[in-house]
Amino acid sequence: MTFLQKDYIKLAKRLFIAEKPSVARQFSDALKENMKQGDGFLESENTVVTWCVGHLVSMSYPDKYDPALERWSLDTIPFIPDEYKYEVIGNVSKQFNIVKRLLNREDVDCIYICTDSGREGEYIYRLVDAMAGVHDKQRKRVWIDSQTDEEILRGIKEAKDWSEYDALSAAAYLRAKEDYLMGINFSRALTLKYSYSIKQYLKLDKCVLAVGRVMTCVLGIIVSREREIRAFNKTPFYRILGQFELNGHSFEGEWKAVEGSHYFDSPKLYKENGFKRREDAEGLINALKTPATNPETGNLEMRPCILESLEKKKETKNPPLLYNLAELQNDCSKFFKISPNDTLAIAQELYEKKLTTYPRTDARVLSTAVAKEIYKNINGLKGYGLCAPFAAEILDKGMYKGIEKSRYVNDKQITDHYAIIPTGQGLSALSSLNPTAVKVYEMIVRRLLSIFYPAAVYQKFSLVTKIAGEKFFANFKVLESEGYLKVAEYSFKKDKSNDKNTSDAKNNAPDSLTSSKLTEKDAPDSDKDTDKDAEKDSEEDVSADTGLLEELKKAKPGMPIKVNDFILKEGETSPPKRYTSGSMILTMENAGQFIEDEELRSQIKGSGIGTSATRAGIIDKLDKIGYIKLNKKTQILTPTLLGEIVYDVVDNSIKSLLNPSLTASWEKGLTMVADKEISDEEYMKKLSDYITKWTNQVKQLRNQNAMYRYYDVSKSFYKK
Repeated sequence: MTFLQKDYIKLAKRLFIAEKPSVARQFSDALKENMKQGDGFLESENTVVTWCVGHLVSMSYPDKYDPALERWSLDTIPFIPDEYKYEVIGNVSKQFNIVKRLLNREDVDCIYICTDSGREGEYIYRLVDAMAGVHDKQRKRVWIDSQTDEEILRGIKEAKDWSEYDALSAAAYLRAKEDYLMGINFSRALTLKYSYSIKQYLKLDKCVLAVGRVMTCVLGIIVSREREIRAFNKTPFYRILGQFELNGHSFEGEWKAVEGSHYFDSPKLYKENGFKRREDAEGLINALKTPATNPETGNLEMRPCILESLEKKKETKNPPLLYNLAELQNDCSKFFKISPNDTLAIAQELYEKKLTTYPRTDARVLSTAVAKEIYKNINGLKGYGLCAPFAAEILDKGMYKGIEKSRYVNDKQITDHYAIIPTGQGLSALSSLNPTAVKVYEMIVRRLLSIFYPAAVYQKFSLVTKIAGEKFFANFKVLESEGYLKVAEYSFKKDKSNDKNTSDAKNNAPDSLTSSKLTEKDAPDSDKDTDKDAEKDSEEDVSADTGLLEELKKAKPGMPIKVNDFILKEGETSPPKRYTSGSMILTMENAGQFIEDEELRSQIKGSGIGTSATRAGIIDKLDKIGYIKLNKKTQILTPTLLGEIVYDVVDNSIKSLLNPSLTASWEKGLTMVADKEISDEEYMKKLSDYITKWTNQVKQLRNQNAMYRYYDVSKSFYKK
């Protein structure tokens, strides 16, 4: 080895580049080197740490290819360049130049890429690397799930050569090209065709139609739901409830026209538990109340009622799966009425303060590797007052052992990152959080700790009473063992009911959306639930007093039941409920629900509309450009008149953009590129063909005047 080689080894430095300054500081702290502050970087004897500020480089607009393209014209589209141009974003050019100089320093021999561990983070660095002209440097990719010191050091130690992420990078570039090409071509085509008529119709100063792969699809879902609600016709129906008594303890049962009933399959029924007309329901009540002749005595007597059947069984409710970003955004929308963007900001803050793991994840399970070390997270939570007793109990009793064999651990369900969980570290930072962020942290902690507890166990009673050939049904459920529910009770819930005789009365651990429906009178801006029990599940479990439960335990089929009264209860069908920002996030995540074809639904399983990193931004953008309205108090989403007009334009020009299955299939294609199942060339050809076909089709349309009738229909629903 020569003297110069020895000197080079002594001087060679490693460079770490993060996505933002706060993350760079976390890496610097974890490395525990004597870092000195520079302008846009930190440096020690052996290490340089620098950062981006989000995106430093972006795709160039068409006029950078040819100045003539600055003017919008149908003659210059479709625009699909053979090679794409990129440029440094003006307001961050100073930091780019700092990063460029550092990346190309002669004494830097190894670059550790520490941008967010996901497709977008990969794209951010790859653009910088290409624009900075980096050559002959070793690059390693740091992939981490939290920002604890241990995880950062593990990520550095296990960093892989960046070439192993080339497929992910290809998918990232394709996603950007796809959004760029659809935005440039479709927005120009539709604007040139329809903006003048829309501008005149709405009396606007200017009108540019914004169209996008995900954005337009989401707009379509919101508009379609609004039109479903408008077209909905309320239908009244009439239910009959029997008021019964068992050894002095009263209960209600609901009549159903099951087999054996005089009304079985009758055209008079709305459903098996209700009549279309009040007169028919009243007729049955009168018949049941009318005394009948006792065949043995010949006397008129009230019709006898008996307990025909009684079923007793155990029922369990398992702890819900862990939080991914979509589930967290949905729950925060329900509990705190905050937008998905606000939730993402909180989740990001918790992550950057070492409190929780990476937020932009679709997974709701742990990896096997993490499950084996999860006791470390739990141990840290012994210092979190609200849940310290549960953490201690889990550790003391070894309840975490064997969790890797449960449904909460599944490597196959994880792509980039496992579920959002607390790290057990950074608890001192809780005092610096706003109140809502503190509550969100509590939700994440309780969700994790819940999975180490057994299921809640209920004793369920299902009974059928019979009178004059007609049957009444009642269901009761009592909590026998609370299991995980004792962990899942949020400290901030306003309704802290102590009645544990119902399964969901407290709703302490929501695992799915409740589908309470709106009546038409609640439209357009209210979020009230109907109070008429319209179309509720007739087998809904209700609470029962202790005395009744004791009688039910002793009851036997055939025993007499006292009838106190029969009452008529009027209800009405309700339209579908409007989306909230939270339920829309879940809808985007589960795009398969819109696909009737089972094979196609299976093909795109796991690919929704947009990604966990982008969904909140889509809703926010639609709100900002005036296509939808997000009610800040209720988080309900409704279209604007402009949004409906844009929907009709797309529906009559590039209808496929409104199709959730197509949008999800594009996302699936990107995933396949990242997984090396198809080549980026294959994907790009499909994309180019799609852009060309539909842009040329719009150019041929001559339906501008015909669109006014659609505009008029929509306008009739908006106040002047």
